[in-house]
Amino acid sequence: MANERLRGAIIESGLTLEQVAERLGVSAKTVERWINEPKRQPYRRFKYAAASLLQCEMSFLWPEERTSAEITEAGNAELVKLYPHRSVVPNRLWPQLYAGATRQFDVLVYSGFWLTEDAAFHQVVKEKSSAGVPVRFMLGDPDSAAVATRGADEGIGAAMASKIRNALVNYAPLFRLPRVEFRLHSTTLYNSIYRADDEMLANGHLYGVGAYMAPVLHIQRIPGGELFDAYAESVERVWETARPISSPTDLGGSSA
Repeated sequence: MANERLRGAIIESGLTLEQVAERLGVSAKTVERWINEPKRQPYRRFKYAAASLLQCEMSFLWPEERTSAEITEAGNAELVKLYPHRSVVPNRLWPQLYAGATRQFDVLVYSGFWLTEDAAFHQVVKEKSSAGVPVRFMLGDPDSAAVATRGADEGIGAAMASKIRNALVNYAPLFRLPRVEFRLHSTTLYNSIYRADDEMLANGHLYGVGAYMAPVLHIQRIPGGELFDAYAESVERVWETARPISSPTDLGGSSA
């Protein structure tokens, strides 16, 4: 059965299939399939974009989807606590968070230098390595344009790249541990993300401000929630494009 609600909303908007497709960044045939083959559901990002374009609730166009109120309620439940600045987050929270990891242990930062000096954190990494938990570190490529830009934005210039190199030196003993991997990324980092299984700390980045002065969201995955998964998916995208390194000095081949 065709999705007549979607067809009707497009007609009501006064837009053609080609115009809708162009604004959503897909082909007209794709939009036709959304209408005529409703079992072939668009990705959620396209559902959001289409609903916004056609000025309809997503749950009206795709009744199986939850309402905005339901999604908002689930998102609120995912938020454990909001810290206005990273500097006010209790230092013990990071090792406590990772102490509970049994499946995933991810650190996504540019340098995260302050964490490299935390002896309790180092101990947790060693314990999780021994327990067979995969530990993934993603640090910024010190020679990348993204790191240079972040350094300039924070007003510390080349010191950002130096902090990354120093962080890698502090992590040197961890390179030898089983199931501990390090990669360098060249992405524009909008959040530093610290994930342990279904719980994470997301430290937002603000233009012209060091991460220690930016907010931190303590969130957890719950059934029906989307906030945690949105951050988790971004971690995976960075990991897939980042370059593996085998030692703190393995910086050759960086992108300028």
